[in-house]
Amino acid sequence: MLPWMFRHSITSAQVMSMAGFLQSLLTDYHKHLERHQNRPFLNAAMAACALMSSSGGEITFSQRIRVDQILETLEKLQIFDPHEAVDLFNDYTWAILEDPKAGHARALAAVQKCTADQDTAGLLIRICMAVAHADGEQKLSQQIELVMLCSLLQVEPQATDLYIHSDDFAPS
Repeated sequence: MLPWMFRHSITSAQVMSMAGFLQSLLTDYHKHLERHQNRPFLNAAMAACALMSSSGGEITFSQRIRVDQILETLEKLQIFDPHEAVDLFNDYTWAILEDPKAGHARALAAVQKCTADQDTAGLLIRICMAVAHADGEQKLSQQIELVMLCSLLQVEPQATDLYIHSDDFAPS
């Protein structure tokens, strides 16, 4: 006698359904793998945004809007739930404002994990510059933070147009 699975014939619709199910599993697996591979960049980007936003002592609405725009624009970040990214940003900014020394060190540690790839390092600096200019002005404290991040990420500050005339600085 044949086992139960061979007693019934499988229809082509069932085969197509199984193929669709397997394709869906494979797609989900690839998305999960991509999120896992880009997780350090998400952490570094949100930590860098927090460093820039909190350098003036408070986070402005326009800086939060700029972080949202970055999340919507960068393909590497679009794979993540924006709420998850904003929660990370909030965690880093809260830590920096609550305990500046420890919070700053924690954020720098997250950024430092992306120092191996120069393209990624340059992208992080451009993200920081976007946040720094969100209010329409760049503060001296933000420029100091940017130069420090350039040093950490081994990016030449001159290549990023960081140096501007000192009369252009807004007070911190």
